[in-house]
Amino acid sequence: MRQFSLKTRLAAGAVSLGAATLLTALILWLGMEAVALRLDKALATEARMDSYASLSTQAAGFLVVATEAVHRGQPPATRQDRVESAAQPLRRTFSMLRTDVESAVEDARDLGLDEQSRFGTQSLGIARMEALLDNTLRALAADTSDTAALQASIDIFASGFDPLLSQAVNTELLFRAGVLSSIETLRERLRLAALSIATLTLFAVALFYFGLIRPQFSRLDRLREAARKIGGEDFGVTLPEGETDEIGRIYAETNRMASALAVRQETVEAEWERLNETIAERTDALRSANATLAEIDANRRRFFADVSHELRTPLTVILMEAEIGAQRGGEAGAAFGTIQSRAARLTRRIEDLLRVARSESGQLQLDAGPVSLPALVADVRAEIIAEIDNAGMVLAIEEPPGIDLVVDGNWIRQVLVSLVRNSIRHARDGRAVRLRFATEPAAMGIEVIDNGPGISPGDRARVFERFAQGEANAAQGFGLGLASRGGLSRRTAAPSR
Repeated sequence: MRQFSLKTRLAAGAVSLGAATLLTALILWLGMEAVALRLDKALATEARMDSYASLSTQAAGFLVVATEAVHRGQPPATRQDRVESAAQPLRRTFSMLRTDVESAVEDARDLGLDEQSRFGTQSLGIARMEALLDNTLRALAADTSDTAALQASIDIFASGFDPLLSQAVNTELLFRAGVLSSIETLRERLRLAALSIATLTLFAVALFYFGLIRPQFSRLDRLREAARKIGGEDFGVTLPEGETDEIGRIYAETNRMASALAVRQETVEAEWERLNETIAERTDALRSANATLAEIDANRRRFFADVSHELRTPLTVILMEAEIGAQRGGEAGAAFGTIQSRAARLTRRIEDLLRVARSESGQLQLDAGPVSLPALVADVRAEIIAEIDNAGMVLAIEEPPGIDLVVDGNWIRQVLVSLVRNSIRHARDGRAVRLRFATEPAAMGIEVIDNGPGISPGDRARVFERFAQGEANAAQGFGLGLASRGGLSRRTAAPSR
């Protein structure tokens, strides 16, 4: 058996409910139209009864006027004028009633032959009353002064008009009663129709809800529960796939998605396990390599310390002998003086190596003390001037203030020399290096300025890292200059006074 889609079933249900609503509205509209038609007929009856009441009043007035004209013995012409004036309202009322009755006869076609006959009788009664009025007017207009004969004509009108009027009023009362009875009957029918429609509507809504809507809600609840499980990485979802409507197709797609995710989860878990194994292997290898590097670095620092220590003893002897030889004077004294200065420089180099080794091992201790700024600048110039001359550059030094700084003399000298050498290496085309001093209230600033290309913004954060070099200077040195000097391109020291 072919199963209709959910859209088709919902649309059919909506169309059925809409058709029932339209049918209800149509029945109510027709009922209201029927009630309105009967109310119009009842109102028309009331209007005719008012006209009959007016006709009774006008007839009474006519009789009074006619009787007075007869008994006063007025001339025929005068009497005729008086009664004609009194008869005019009656004629107008007869004309209006005749028109209303003709309309009522036309409207009664839908009510049956009996109603038409009843209104025909009304029309005949009105015609008789008009004929009676005309006969009386002719009698009163006769050229006679016989009061008895004239009064007899008036009596004939009075005795004949009243029964005809009463019959017409009774007929209208019967018609009004019939109209009101038909309205009550129609109301009962409309009440029964409304109850029937309400019952059928409730039955249709219940059938629509329990037969179509509620089962779909249950299916959607199962789908929501399946989605919740999938969201919680529980892919063991098995939704029923028996129906082929829209929700049934979603069930099938959800089952396929859950199966695919389950397979994918197994694959990911397997890959993750292999990745963890690889990470563990790489971690062990890296830990072993770090231990090896740490051992190599410790041996290197120990080697520098041992070599420096072994070189300091013979250098001390050379310095002492050179000092003794320099005291002799002459050419030999000058030669010993040169040996002494070179040995002293070599001693400082060895001390520098020891300091670098200690700084890398975290054992560096600065030996701060009063250092003359002019003397410090002179030592820096003496140590670097040969390299400046060989590079074809000019070292310009401002006149330093005559103050003492509280610093480690050897370490600050190394920093300044390293900065100048860095300028020689990277700013040689600028041809000049300048040392400038800035005195501050609690510190002393020393700046090394050159005419080089500078450091690109992308490399400025890396200049104090070991082995870090800018792209433009990758082929010059090993990137140890600034890093080995504590990362200082500008050193500030406190003056002693």
